[in-house]
Amino acid sequence: MPDTSDVPRGPAEELGVALTKIRKAKGLTGTRLAGMVEMSQAKISRIENAITLPDPADIEKIARALDAGEADTRRLVELAEQAHDRMTDWRSLWATLASIQREIRQIELGVKQLKDFQSAIVAGLLQTSEYARAVLSSFRPITRLEDPANDVAIPAAVSARVQRQEVLGDRERTFEFVMTESVLANRICPPEQMAAQIRRLRELSSQPNITIAIIPAATALSLPPMHSFNMFDDETVMVELLNTGILSQGKADVRAYCRAFDTFKSHATLDIDALLDKHLAGYLDEARARTAY
Repeated sequence: MPDTSDVPRGPAEELGVALTKIRKAKGLTGTRLAGMVEMSQAKISRIENAITLPDPADIEKIARALDAGEADTRRLVELAEQAHDRMTDWRSLWATLASIQREIRQIELGVKQLKDFQSAIVAGLLQTSEYARAVLSSFRPITRLEDPANDVAIPAAVSARVQRQEVLGDRERTFEFVMTESVLANRICPPEQMAAQIRRLRELSSQPNITIAIIPAATALSLPPMHSFNMFDDETVMVELLNTGILSQGKADVRAYCRAFDTFKSHATLDIDALLDKHLAGYLDEARARTAY
């Protein structure tokens, strides 16, 4: 079987390989190129490694700084435009659970409006550290991103996830969270920690730039909640799967998920106290019963 590990799999990957070759042929480091185009070295690295969707304007600026020529510049810009019309699988780009959190944080820091739909677990931006630890620990044996013997992997990932939550304090940004009631019912961690997570949701729901809406379990849904997803400024969608994240800025994809979010939102209620109270009481009763023995 031929070795295809170095063959670009799509426009973003092909673009990254081409830019890297041109840069190296010019004898430039990523840091030097970054200075020439007034971008960070990290951004140049993300573009070359297809970790971020390339902005066509940025690519044209980079290509001209590299003196790539008109034909090559047009081709590179075309690749950048094509990359926005397809789903990008980040599976090969996420080496660790912590790196996943850091990459998502970079996206979140670049947007003004975030919409998040969850069908199974509490959104990462709303998780307590113990809830996050339980979620991330459960992923490790399935995704095998980490060495099971690596004792610092989960704490590092939890720390990175909690760090993402700093963005919630920026009142210039708005956050809309919609979740099914099953999110509250799914026992991701011990009852006392689930109770703490529910209290955290109530606390955050009072923040003026955050709205949290819940779809009651008895609701007749017009659209099945197939999976969770995030919308960034209604320009980018990230679909959350068990072992990867899929990102798209394709207009058709974004429109579809905007409609999906609005549909789920129409089924949800902002009057969440009664639902939170119900599940909080259940977890507290369970916690008391456990300590009684």
